[in-house]
Amino acid sequence: MRFLRRNSTEEAEQADNAAVDVDESGESHAVRGYTPAKGRATPKRREAEAKRRGPVAPPPRTTREAIKRSRELRKKNPVSKEERRAAARERREGMKAGDERYLLPRDRGPVKAYVRDLVDSRRHVLGLFMPLAILVFIALLVPHPAIQQYATLLTTFMLLGMIVEGFLTGRRIAAQVREKFPNEIVKGRSIGWYAFIRASQLRKLRMPKPRVKPGEPVS
Repeated sequence: MRFLRRNSTEEAEQADNAAVDVDESGESHAVRGYTPAKGRATPKRREAEAKRRGPVAPPPRTTREAIKRSRELRKKNPVSKEERRAAARERREGMKAGDERYLLPRDRGPVKAYVRDLVDSRRHVLGLFMPLAILVFIALLVPHPAIQQYATLLTTFMLLGMIVEGFLTGRRIAAQVREKFPNEIVKGRSIGWYAFIRASQLRKLRMPKPRVKPGEPVS
């Protein structure tokens, strides 16, 4: 009877051990099939590409450093002279046509385009600034005090007239811009100075090229 009892006890222990093995195997199987959380968000494609490329270099502090980086980029990505000339020609033509993609930051936007049209729709005394400067330079080369004196007086009156006209033109254009774009933040000094610089240039040398002729209404 002891032998039978011992056998039954051993069988029970073996059954318990088998059950434990099954539980352990099931737990281990569950552990293998479980995907734990990563604990962080999936990086975006832009972040992953930036990580592969490495850290971004800081902007150049001086003109010499900018030129040096430009030369290094040209060495890494060599471009032929024909391609550079074609790109420069495309930028020049785009700037002349007023294409926003090729304009300088100071010339971009509908507000600046409207200011240019207002300036180009009139003739200004400021447009004689460059010819006047050339005339003064020539007068200084002439060895006659009388001519130099008259040139100085003429230059003084012209400069005073240009300053007054530039001030009035800036105020007028700033008021028209505020009326045209009521939702835009218009700085009178900035708009006035932009109009002053535009009006002081010769019409043929203005960039972008004028879209309206003198006397045409601007809407």
